[in-house]
Amino acid sequence: MFRAEAKGQPLVLDNAGVVEGNEVFKDRETGSRWQQSSLQAISGPLQGAHLDLYPFLLTSWREWRRLHPDTLVLKPLPGYADQIAAKNKMIREGLSGEGAAPSGVTYHDDRLKPKTMILGVDIAGASKAFPLEALRRVRVINDVLGGKPVLIVHQPSSDTTTAFVARADAKPLTFAAANAEASALVDRETGSRWNAYGECVSGRLKGSALETIVLEPEYWFAWSEFHRDTEIYTAPRP
Repeated sequence: MFRAEAKGQPLVLDNAGVVEGNEVFKDRETGSRWQQSSLQAISGPLQGAHLDLYPFLLTSWREWRRLHPDTLVLKPLPGYADQIAAKNKMIREGLSGEGAAPSGVTYHDDRLKPKTMILGVDIAGASKAFPLEALRRVRVINDVLGGKPVLIVHQPSSDTTTAFVARADAKPLTFAAANAEASALVDRETGSRWNAYGECVSGRLKGSALETIVLEPEYWFAWSEFHRDTEIYTAPRP
């Protein structure tokens, strides 16, 4: 999810096909074409400009409704509701990690299978891919990227992943799960308890909130194309 605005100008974007296996959009205002994975204008008057990512949460409907019980739901366009079952089937198949990259893809990084689902993090030009299967096993990851302490939290029952700069009161923190679902955490430095959304709910740091990091859910073939020097998180052996 990105902010449809560049150089102070709001944009309306339409799908404009695929370039090397990655979707491209064209804005109506200038005719510039934008690459989905890099968020960069690859041609037109705005060439070289970048769109900003919005913080967003990829989660289950049940978890979203728990967090936001009064949420509004976008009404499907006529005929779309009939496609939901097929779309869900496509998503489940996509999460399997099987299958080849699209035929138009020209760059191949064989460190992971092309359709491995990863959650990508990019901080100050340093990037790292966290495979979904590894997150499901480890659930709470303390790391350092781009010179910042990073916390990744995965709640397996809803496949919800959140990420934060692991720092409060200007001090780095390290975290551990306080329950099996990793919906509750504890920091090792103060013993304060936190939820999976970066909010401290009890202890010395109660009321503190961690800075959110925007995760980018991608297939490996797409992430590695635009982050060729990316690191890959490897889960420790049991």
